[in-house]
Amino acid sequence: ASQNIDCLLQMTTMKSFSGSQDVFDWLSGFINFERGLSAKAFRLDRMHILADLAGHPERCAPVIHVAGSKGKGSITTMIAAMLHEAGYRTGRYVSPHVTEYRERVSRSECFFDESVYAAAGEELRNLVTKAVQEYPDLFSPESPEGEAPTFFELLTLYFFLCCRQDRCEVMVVETGMGGRLDATNIVDPLVSVISPIELEHTQYLGNTIAAIAGEKAGIIKPGRPVVLSEQRPEALDVFRKTAAERGSPVWYIPDLAEVSDLRVSRNGTRFFINIKDVPQSPLQFDECSKTLGIELSLIGAIQAQNATQALTAVRAAFPAIPVETLLRGLKATQLPARFEGVHESPAVIIDGAHTPRSVNLCTETFVNLFGKDNILLFGCAADKDSAAMAHILIPHFAHIIITKPGSFKQSEPERIIKDFTETKEGFTVDIEGIPDTKKAIERAYCLAQTLQKPLLVTGSFYLAAEVRSFFASY
Repeated sequence: ASQNIDCLLQMTTMKSFSGSQDVFDWLSGFINFERGLSAKAFRLDRMHILADLAGHPERCAPVIHVAGSKGKGSITTMIAAMLHEAGYRTGRYVSPHVTEYRERVSRSECFFDESVYAAAGEELRNLVTKAVQEYPDLFSPESPEGEAPTFFELLTLYFFLCCRQDRCEVMVVETGMGGRLDATNIVDPLVSVISPIELEHTQYLGNTIAAIAGEKAGIIKPGRPVVLSEQRPEALDVFRKTAAERGSPVWYIPDLAEVSDLRVSRNGTRFFINIKDVPQSPLQFDECSKTLGIELSLIGAIQAQNATQALTAVRAAFPAIPVETLLRGLKATQLPARFEGVHESPAVIIDGAHTPRSVNLCTETFVNLFGKDNILLFGCAADKDSAAMAHILIPHFAHIIITKPGSFKQSEPERIIKDFTETKEGFTVDIEGIPDTKKAIERAYCLAQTLQKPLLVTGSFYLAAEVRSFFASY
């Protein structure tokens, strides 16, 4: 943290940013998650001060705000794609990235121009310098109440600055962790969106579903509608109570519609939405019947649920957009490392699933499309439930290779190998531990080629990124 402050105080002498890479190189100096975040890191006063000094770029355009445990990246991207198809200049903020940082801070359909990244970077650097000088008690880690700005705080402000520079007409913003104290929660959205809740980041968000839901519910704003996916009862109770307290209309997807005739293929996902007769529902379309057919390029049953929620959110915020436009936007949605094919013959699928629920959904899709007894490359971060994921994966694969999910996230491959080995009793499966990520990828691909069997890579977005990079240069 002290090094961050020293860097801040000296940065006015640095050369001007020439483009996005210079800015992200500078921002990378603030990455502190792996060093462990203190309780002081989760607070919004720093973000409010930075935003105020910047002239509140988070207010430069209307916002749709998305939180949840799983699916929020897909939902955010679908919403942005629909708004782009409708002709809106749309900023999109998601995490993590798979290949490069620009994926996090972008327009819905493309990256910002390099001039935009550079100009917003200069603005950000000057703002942080000013903040450190004017509010030393807040931004200095030597102060009892101080803390250096976090990477995510600066990245979030950077996104808003880029959108203002680019004159975006709407912004779709995904939270990072939680919601109540998340750096993105300085926005006043047209509508809030909350995807399914799971036990995640329990050291920061709480160790019960209700506690985590309480943190996510922090994005519900007074008088603004909230669109909820199907939730566990204890989470739904929290959301309904919070919404009632804040006078926020609740649109609960199971009350509004149901998915039918779902068909998942290697080319995408097709399904129908059966719209229920609910007064003033965002899904009441004058120009169509009570059944709506949808095609997605994204693969997986869960994407049907994500699309239904994304569609509802856009209708709640922008009810005048024609249904045909929304359907084109959904079909055009692309997102890396969400059951993404990166190689054919043999097929190689990468998926960033890293919780038991998401790994289970990913495995079901893979087995339905490619069958059992294939090859798995798995790696996850140290804070993930590898034992639970092992129980899900072991019955479906004949060959499993365990590795580290790259070098960015802390991992314990020896423990993961132990979890898988202890779980394999009664199943015919070969388990190899290869901690070196590159060697593990090469081994998995060689095995897939030799046996002419499909390969699934899952457990971490960081591992998916490593594999994606491997095949991009193959």
